[in-house]
Amino acid sequence: MLPRPFILWMSLLATALCAVAPSTYAQAPSLPFGGEIPVEVDTIYDRGIGYLTKIQNDDGSWHGASGNGITGLCLMAFLASGEDPNFGPHHPQIAAALRSLIQSQEKDSGYIPDSMYHHGFAMLALAEAYGAVDEDLIWNGSEPEGTRRSIAIALEKAISLAVTAQKANRWGGWRYSPTSTDADTSVTGCVLMGLLACRNAGLSVPDETLNSAIVYMQRNTASSGFVAYAGGIGGAGESSARSAVATLVYAVSHHRDTDEYRAALQHIVQRIDHVETAHPQYYIYYMAQALFQADPVRWSQWNRTQAATLASEQAPDGSFPGSYGEAYCTAMSLLSLALNYRYLPIYERF
Repeated sequence: MLPRPFILWMSLLATALCAVAPSTYAQAPSLPFGGEIPVEVDTIYDRGIGYLTKIQNDDGSWHGASGNGITGLCLMAFLASGEDPNFGPHHPQIAAALRSLIQSQEKDSGYIPDSMYHHGFAMLALAEAYGAVDEDLIWNGSEPEGTRRSIAIALEKAISLAVTAQKANRWGGWRYSPTSTDADTSVTGCVLMGLLACRNAGLSVPDETLNSAIVYMQRNTASSGFVAYAGGIGGAGESSARSAVATLVYAVSHHRDTDEYRAALQHIVQRIDHVETAHPQYYIYYMAQALFQADPVRWSQWNRTQAATLASEQAPDGSFPGSYGEAYCTAMSLLSLALNYRYLPIYERF
């Protein structure tokens, strides 16, 4: 297999020669901040990808996983590795995961079950694959009649579902069900990142939808940088992870000039040594992206520490154990390191 930096350089060169707009491709590992990739990262990533390859089901989902969001996260782990998604060694796994996501989508509503968490992560993964994967290579002729559709159509339906669900939600956010009338900042952040990735990929996402979701996040962000789970400022539950989610969505949606962004950023920076015990993979997934978007120097320092920690935690078979299953925990752990490669469009600095 060719080294990742070479593959990534060739990918970027091909993009440039095709005169694609700069915002549609990822940044090379040396851009914009430079620095070497910690030595542990390639080893962790290769072992983790090897594990995910071994436990993928024939239908493209993952063994022991429940829900399309986990399929989406595993798919992103492959896409983020820097290998050619069409002809690289893991293109069969990528194609199978894409078939699984598209075929699992409800044809009429556009919902990708089993919850809006799963819908958001699946939408994010499809948006990252859009434009990078040759869709003629996804389908193998074995799919049931009527389940084959393009990534663009699947994303348009997913966007429409998210927009409709938000309009029925009195808070302007999302919760577990498309018909929920309450909201929380965790699900809202997940769906919002999926929608922002869709917009970044060139699909149409209503400004009103994005703005309403940002306002909801702002209503839950205190001047201290604490982000409530629900119920507005004063809502229960301290969480560095939610402050990382808020920091990320403010940055990617171009709201760095707000008091809420500055407060949430300060909150996570002051607690940069925090060790999450309740949902550790969820925390490091968002913390990596939030720090990278906000403060590359601190991200680099945190990233080296995180790489060393994950190297010590990875099981001999390449997996990462956790309460939501090895597929989820492995994918999230790998994605927390994927900013070292900066291959996915959503991992550009906005």
